[in-house]
Amino acid sequence: MRTLLAAILALTVTSSFAAEAPIVIKFSHVVAVDTPKGKAADYFKKIAEERTKGRVKVEVYPNSQLYKDKEEMEALQLGAVQMLAPSLAKFGPLGVKEFEIFDLPYIFDSYAEVDKVMKGPIGAKLFTKLETKGIKALGFWENGFKNFSSNKPIRTPNDLRGMKIRIQSSKVLDEEMRTLGALPQVMAFSEVYQALQTGVVDGTELEPSNLYTSKAFEVQKHLTLTNHGFLGYAVIVNKTFWEGLPADIRATLTTAMNDSSTYANQIAKQETDKALAAIKASGKTTIYTPTAAERAAFRKALIPVHQKMSSRFGQDLLTEIYKETAFKPVE
Repeated sequence: MRTLLAAILALTVTSSFAAEAPIVIKFSHVVAVDTPKGKAADYFKKIAEERTKGRVKVEVYPNSQLYKDKEEMEALQLGAVQMLAPSLAKFGPLGVKEFEIFDLPYIFDSYAEVDKVMKGPIGAKLFTKLETKGIKALGFWENGFKNFSSNKPIRTPNDLRGMKIRIQSSKVLDEEMRTLGALPQVMAFSEVYQALQTGVVDGTELEPSNLYTSKAFEVQKHLTLTNHGFLGYAVIVNKTFWEGLPADIRATLTTAMNDSSTYANQIAKQETDKALAAIKASGKTTIYTPTAAERAAFRKALIPVHQKMSSRFGQDLLTEIYKETAFKPVE
């Protein structure tokens, strides 16, 4: 009898402990802690754990500690991690080609235009498309506008001719580079610094925060503020995991993510300005702001990419975005 009672007591204690064990969310990303994405991920961890009163534990793994760019999406689908914040370009290779529309050069001229698209019906419709891939989108985080860097001055589109430029895996970005006469090199973000340092690639198209925090600016003598493309992220979770959460936990995490997205998007431009100031102060990279005429030349050279690649995401979607942003081609 004593043995039976002891077994029952042990089972009760074990069950009680199991019931109290927190739900673990592994949140993996590929950039530094002090980037807008890194700060927003840590902010989400803080408020999610506070608001669920310890019932959820968020483990954040920055800097490709767990997975590189190409690996992380598969890891999410397999359930090895529960949450990611990949750039929108990552969904094209996954089979949701519509997201590559965000890689188009000069499709957005401001954060306000990005917000109008991503926080409206177009963004909601695109997020829904991810569910067929076992993915649930919870939020949209901004980062900033991309610029060209290299070890030689870039003043005109022709200056990029023949240069090996690192890009993300995106058919649109590939076409963008080829339109400029550059040689696109698909590469994981974690490999960029070494590739620039050793001359495997000649330059990048990065936004200031990632250029600065990755230290890539230390091996790039020139940065030209072309602002030719936008980089944003979708915060996503494994759909099966998300739907298996208790309803009250899911509701609390949804609110926490909404607040984290607001925070992320509020600090995006601020972090861009800080990164540019730090790069300038380092004295290692010369920052050049194109004249209006030089910017117009880049725009004129790159706008044809829109129609060249429209079959990837559909002319109707492109027209919808043009309408939302009042897009005007080069005159």
